[in-house]
Amino acid sequence: MTDKPIFVTQPFLPPLDEFTPYLEEIWDSKILTNGGHMHQRFERALCDYLKVEHISLFNNGTIALLAALQELRVTGEVITTPYSFVATSHSLLWKGVKPVFVDIDPCTFNLDPARVEAAITPQTTAIMPVHCYGNPCDIEAIQFIADTYNLKIIYDAAHAFGVESGGESILNAGDLSVLSFHATKVFTTFEGGAVVCADAKSKKRLDYIKNFGFENDVSVVSPGINGKMSEINAAMGLLQLKYIDQIIARRKEIDLIYREQLSGIKGVNIPRGQLGVVDNYSYFPILVEGDFRMTRDALHEMLVENNIYTRRYFYPLISEFSMYRGLPSSASSNLPNATDISRKILCLPIYPALSNDEVLHVVDMIRGC
Repeated sequence: MTDKPIFVTQPFLPPLDEFTPYLEEIWDSKILTNGGHMHQRFERALCDYLKVEHISLFNNGTIALLAALQELRVTGEVITTPYSFVATSHSLLWKGVKPVFVDIDPCTFNLDPARVEAAITPQTTAIMPVHCYGNPCDIEAIQFIADTYNLKIIYDAAHAFGVESGGESILNAGDLSVLSFHATKVFTTFEGGAVVCADAKSKKRLDYIKNFGFENDVSVVSPGINGKMSEINAAMGLLQLKYIDQIIARRKEIDLIYREQLSGIKGVNIPRGQLGVVDNYSYFPILVEGDFRMTRDALHEMLVENNIYTRRYFYPLISEFSMYRGLPSSASSNLPNATDISRKILCLPIYPALSNDEVLHVVDMIRGC
């Protein structure tokens, strides 16, 4: 057992003295929120780094999802995945929209486009796919379906910061893409999120939505919410951007060690990445198959007992929680791949401060159990 706990992820925190000048600037300006200088600089810097046209910052990814649904006036039914964090479908319930779950591809863990098309009804107005673990969805197939049936697409891209496919940011896909900058993400502002959009009019409407709908100090033009990112969070984002390439490079090194060291262990299946994809190495999932020496849950418990805090991410499925269980689309018979994957998945620790020795210790614990 290691004395030092090893978690699935830890945020990268730059040296505190590098944050001090940002704080001094905020203190001097006396502007703490409401789209101050840090907020504006951060939006521009993100657009440049992510190769997107427009970004509207939010205080977290969940509020950003709600704002995206509000901006597109989504109603009725939305086809989405059961294999995600609950914020994906919770945002639909909060908007009075019915989630319709369809099964995932067993290789990418993303929505299966064929299942998406089969689930469309006259009440369907949108598709909300998730780039699971930052692995791009079948963007072209989903877009073809949306165009054919006149549906909106909101991508939950919480895991997909900086991910590119074919030289293009996947955040440009669909009508809107939503990012999370939570402390568990590759890129963090402590708490935060953003909506990526293709045109200035959409950004302006999103900016109204996150500020109670105010157009100016005497005019409210939409039923908005308080979703503004603070200046301190924006400053943290600006500082993180200085290190993000270094952060992703270190995560890639850890990914390679895991792949080399875990290959050949009977019953441990490592999902493959997609060709032509610039990854961000946000997670390192493995599948614990039936021919491994113990069950997935037993392996998880053994690692936790040894201070290695892996996550069964995503287990249970969203569709198995009480508020969703009664939906016809939640039946396990409708979701065989998602059900199977959720009972095998285990995400191993991966973050920049994780040493090579600690990575090898995790591997040794799995190999020797």
